[in-house]
Amino acid sequence: MIHQASTTAPVNIATLKYWGKRDPALNLPTNNSISVTLSQDDLRTLTTASCSPDFTQDELWLNGKQEDVSGKRLVACFRELRALRHKMEDSDSSLPKLADQKLKIVSENNFPTAAGLASSAAGFAALIRAVANLYELQETPEQLSIVARQGSGSACRSLYGGYVAWEMGTESDGSDSRAVQIATADHWPEMRAAILVVSADKKDTSSTTGMQVTVHTSPLFKERVTTVVPERFAQMKKSILDRDFPTFAELTMRDSNQFHATCLDSYPPIFYLNDVSRASIRVVEAINKAAGATIAAYTFDAGPNCVIYYEDKNEELVLGALKAILGRVEGWEKHQSVDAKKIDVDERWESELANGIQRVILTKVGGDPVKTAESLINEDGSLKNSK
Repeated sequence: MIHQASTTAPVNIATLKYWGKRDPALNLPTNNSISVTLSQDDLRTLTTASCSPDFTQDELWLNGKQEDVSGKRLVACFRELRALRHKMEDSDSSLPKLADQKLKIVSENNFPTAAGLASSAAGFAALIRAVANLYELQETPEQLSIVARQGSGSACRSLYGGYVAWEMGTESDGSDSRAVQIATADHWPEMRAAILVVSADKKDTSSTTGMQVTVHTSPLFKERVTTVVPERFAQMKKSILDRDFPTFAELTMRDSNQFHATCLDSYPPIFYLNDVSRASIRVVEAINKAAGATIAAYTFDAGPNCVIYYEDKNEELVLGALKAILGRVEGWEKHQSVDAKKIDVDERWESELANGIQRVILTKVGGDPVKTAESLINEDGSLKNSK
């Protein structure tokens, strides 16, 4: 007999960046972070978790490709989830013995993997939530976030919708390093995001490698984690609760700038941004100058893609300016009513952006992971759509 459960989980994009680990094995961060969860209508991971006494080994399939399941992160997640299920089975003998059965996990992303679009965050969040559903665990999202963090640090934030903080914690075992929800999506539903996809290629320096280089070699990083982020964390939480976009925007851009400055301050230096990324920054600055106010905010994770936050009331100016430059690329289908409106942008940046962006993804703040009847595994345990 095969037991299975499916869930979808969202991408989150940090506005206050997590970068650096005080304990790499447990994925314990050196600072708090904050993110916005994006809508699963546009960006999501769908994961089906299954188990059966007939399965002979744990398996993980991502976008039709079988992945290695021997990595420490995945092993840790499986171990923690099975321990929680064992605890339930030990206290209730009527429950089916699922914890000792092998797992088959099948996931599909509807966005490029490993291209700086938070694919590991959505992926591990979906995996944790799907297995938790399979095992019928009663743990809260906050409790499950402690497990998800061990798979991918930022995955803990994708267990919530809306506006989410990852509290770094102080305990050496990581028991208090977890995600908490600052506010639901409904608290500030006007938040929008435009993602300018520069490259779908895998980045040169992985986040895990880059973090450790920065922690060990960047003098600027020490100032960031001891002084700058603690102050910024409180300020950004307040800006979200107050729905104060100008403050939120400035803090978001400043934090992105400093995060990438610490990467450059590492030795050897780490480059996640490129010329197209820098052109994106200049275009956002031009949008704000044209508006006479801060109505758009750029941020970059560990990759070249630009995420631009704005409120829906300013969509005409923000998207109009972008469409005047990027109207020929894929992604405008849902926003055909937006008219291109040219603003004053240096020709160098306009040309760089026009030639360097592959597609745009237009989305908004979104909700929690969702349990779904949609499945990627057939009743006999085979993969759907497999050949």
